[in-house]
Amino acid sequence: MRRADVGAVELVYETIGDAANPPLLLVMGLGMQLIHWDLELCERFAERGFHVIRFDNRDAGLSTHVRAPVPNVMALMAGMPAKVPYLLSDMAADTFGLLDHLGIERTHVVGTSMGGMIAQTMAIRDPQRVLSLASMLSSTGDRRLGTPKLRVWSLMMRQAPKEREAYIAYFARMFRMIGSPAYRADEAHVREVAAATYDRCHYPAGTARQLGAILASGSRTAALRELDVPAVVIHGESDPLVPIRAGRATAAAIPNAELIAIPGMGHDMPRELWPTFVDAIARNAERAAQRQAA
Repeated sequence: MRRADVGAVELVYETIGDAANPPLLLVMGLGMQLIHWDLELCERFAERGFHVIRFDNRDAGLSTHVRAPVPNVMALMAGMPAKVPYLLSDMAADTFGLLDHLGIERTHVVGTSMGGMIAQTMAIRDPQRVLSLASMLSSTGDRRLGTPKLRVWSLMMRQAPKEREAYIAYFARMFRMIGSPAYRADEAHVREVAAATYDRCHYPAGTARQLGAILASGSRTAALRELDVPAVVIHGESDPLVPIRAGRATAAAIPNAELIAIPGMGHDMPRELWPTFVDAIARNAERAAQRQAA
């Protein structure tokens, strides 16, 4: 792991693969850490000819924990004004700062869930730096596209336990609730990931601030319609956290975007589907390469 000073914050990051290959920036979701981009999946991307970069967003993992109050999430959910310490645009600026630190001018970007929102924001703010865009399990920010199922939202609104074993049980329950019904993860593996997550960094306040950034950043639909970048949208048809209609709306908003809707997939990245993800993202990157060569 290495550290990059990107202005207001410091980001912890790792790279996998040959630095001479085209860069592939992986942006993780709400409250998640770089370790949630499974190393084997990263290595598969590297085997397909990418220089892979995974990192902790601000307020997650070992990157800077922002010194600011936790926003009133319930007020934001109700559409009422509430103060937030930062927006998704600030998190997108962090990622550009990481690219600057690495001396990378242009990159392929893959984002999952909140990471997809950050990736979209990057493409909107500085499209010349985004070679291709892959938005996974994500949304345009339009609240009319739906909210998490009540049982999921109820669990999300509870503060994650402070004690290690209780947190592991909480994490495993959440994963079962949002995971893919057709691709059930091994319970022992899920608990191993939960333990690694807790031991590396347990920081619920950061997750609440990230959620505030999502809710306060508004819809990107109009801006997405102006994009001219090769894009693929990957979404599970059984996603209980971000409904499939959000993925369809994202693909519909981005001109010429490819939509890959996967039956039986929830709000996770099952190992059985890794070949599908890698192929789709590599194919989308090839579209970008063909455009550059033309």
